[in-house]
Amino acid sequence: MGAGAAGLSTGIFARRRGVRSPVVVLDGARTVGAKILVSGGGRCNITNRHVDPRDFHGGGQGALRRILGGFDVLATTAFFHEIGVPLREEENGKLFPRSGRARTVLDGLLVETRRLDVEVRTGTRVERLERTPEGFRLETTRETLAVERVVLATGGRSLPKTGSDGAGYVLAASLGHSVTTQSPALVPLVLAEGLHSGLSGVSLEVDLWVRRSAQALRLRGPLLFTHFGVSGPVVLDASRHWSQAQAAGSPCEMWVSFLPGMDFSAAENWLLDAARTNPSGLLRARLAERVPASLAAALMARAGAVEDTRLGRLARDTRRRLLGGALKWTLPVLESRGYNVAEVTAGGVPLSEVDPGTMESRRSPGLFLVGEILDVDGRLGGFNFQWAWSSAWAAAGGLARSV
Repeated sequence: MGAGAAGLSTGIFARRRGVRSPVVVLDGARTVGAKILVSGGGRCNITNRHVDPRDFHGGGQGALRRILGGFDVLATTAFFHEIGVPLREEENGKLFPRSGRARTVLDGLLVETRRLDVEVRTGTRVERLERTPEGFRLETTRETLAVERVVLATGGRSLPKTGSDGAGYVLAASLGHSVTTQSPALVPLVLAEGLHSGLSGVSLEVDLWVRRSAQALRLRGPLLFTHFGVSGPVVLDASRHWSQAQAAGSPCEMWVSFLPGMDFSAAENWLLDAARTNPSGLLRARLAERVPASLAAALMARAGAVEDTRLGRLARDTRRRLLGGALKWTLPVLESRGYNVAEVTAGGVPLSEVDPGTMESRRSPGLFLVGEILDVDGRLGGFNFQWAWSSAWAAAGGLARSV
């Protein structure tokens, strides 16, 4: 159930792995693959050149390694090449369709479903799922179906307009599964009024810290100031930690260093060295070597340094206030942009409740779970699509062995 990335590929892989019984993919939407089409800015980041279990949250590392290793990046690249979607590599190992269009990915998958006689039924939403002595009974908006095996590929809660509205969690729970707390992930964050207000559109590399309880996590990457707060790859990757903390009712602090890789001593020496060699040089010019000029001006204003401050005349206290703000600027997060904007869902059915070799439920034999419905979410860069392909391949093998 679900004709997104995980559902379509499960149907295709089931045929490729030898399933000869009728394979039907049900989806409540009139048109399928909406999330594929909007992903990656309409270009669909299919996978990443370098995928490791440590790129994911939620599932156990051993189970993730087994599932991801069963259908790895090389297998993914080969599969898409076979269905007429050659890939090209871009920054940070991201692999996109060479066409630059997500539509190419969806069309390739749909053509392959037709070639392999995988039936895709649209406008058919499953409202109830029950066990029977022979298998399962599915009550849909169109008909009642009796089937031997079911694959839940319903997605999570992110981008609900594409059909991922959390209904799959209800179906999984009705068959005995637990469901961990969900929250938006890979989502921009809304800040209280502050530094971002006059910096919309400014982007730079930062170190971003997230602290929950006694643990602090550091991430590095581009941050983008927006009219509402912050976005950019490093913020999207950090957002799941803030969202999960909020969902759990636990405190969470976030701050950034605009001088990544530098501690206070190194940063202070960087300014002092410049003051010794060029005392008449402008402070804002020195700062602009490391951060955008508009951010340099904002940091100086917050520290009480006037615009034409000379390096040789920078007071010690002002210098320390300036560096304190540059190295640890608190992000006053009010909320995330929510599921309507989030690219993925954190939380879901625990991976421990399925067999990692087959994706078959340990709670309800004959039921398989793949993709985002499981409590597995990857960082930005094609990892969540790789999870869809890999978990689909494992489920297809389980289906082939069980038929």
